[in-house]
Amino acid sequence: MKKLESTLPNMVAVLTGVTLVSAALLGVMQQLTKEPIEQIERQTLNDGIKKVILAGKEGDLSVSKTDTLIDADKNTFVVYTAEVDGAVAGRAVKTSVNGFSPNLTVLTGFDNDGNILGYEILATAETPGLGAKADQWFQKDGKGCIIGKNPGVDNLTVSKDGGDVDAITASTITSRAFLKAVNIEYSVIFKDDASSGATRWGEAEPADSSAVSAPADSLSVAEPADSIAN
Repeated sequence: MKKLESTLPNMVAVLTGVTLVSAALLGVMQQLTKEPIEQIERQTLNDGIKKVILAGKEGDLSVSKTDTLIDADKNTFVVYTAEVDGAVAGRAVKTSVNGFSPNLTVLTGFDNDGNILGYEILATAETPGLGAKADQWFQKDGKGCIIGKNPGVDNLTVSKDGGDVDAITASTITSRAFLKAVNIEYSVIFKDDASSGATRWGEAEPADSSAVSAPADSLSVAEPADSIAN
């Protein structure tokens, strides 16, 4: 086989070919991994809602309604109205804030009076061993426990800022961001529109009634397609 001459047109042709093949392979890989990743994200969200509403208790939990809201500061929230054994037990609210790193995504469960039932960190890029401790630090047995507290009554800011919550050691920025997320999640559902600045962005109902009566281990969440990556 004759060796390809090392000319500018030939080099451009080879590089173009390599680029096209690489782009095609990346496209195929994206399509192959897209659905499994989305399934994992949905399962993580479903498990999170059960965890922050049931808080370790037994019960048949379902999501009867999903709303996407945006407040005056352009924060976006997804609110899941949760029923346990057929009665509204509270709401789980998801939003993202910037901590030491961007996109700290927090899901918080509130009962009907605004008391915190539980929380889950759905996504974080915080420093391992420092800010990443947020997933445990503010839990029931954590040093900065917020479980059972009410943002409308308690001062859920770090003690350094005059609040009632101990910040994560050496991670005040992450602690502030986390508590900000919890406070604005509370505000968007427990304060009226005039004080919270929240407006309805969109609404999604469960696809059918089976989603309302599903047992906890088969929770079905109706969520706008573009909000799960929030």
